[in-house]
Amino acid sequence: MKAKKDKIANIIQKEVSNIIQFELKDPKIGFVTITDVEISNDLSQAKIYVSFLGADPRKEAGMKALERSKGFIRSQLAQRLTIRKAPQLLFFHDTSLEQGYKIEKIISDIHKN
Repeated sequence: MKAKKDKIANIIQKEVSNIIQFELKDPKIGFVTITDVEISNDLSQAKIYVSFLGADPRKEAGMKALERSKGFIRSQLAQRLTIRKAPQLLFFHDTSLEQGYKIEKIISDIHKN
């Protein structure tokens, strides 16, 4: 079952990325990267982790735009998936890249001193 969940998560990540990049017309989303997708055991929910390029106000505007576009993204995803029902989409801001940069900077500063 885990292999099936992973396969569906990868497909959802690819398809949602394509939908956002090529079909959404909201300029507030900006440059967004889908970093991870987690699927619930019953395939009813998909947690989509996104990362934005830019300052904090752009990230907030991007998250609000994704929340507004959630229905459109889900309907487009349903047409592309081969499963019976498209999962509910939950968007989360992924801060792991930012935390990685901070840790890298700290380590770099330690090596300089």
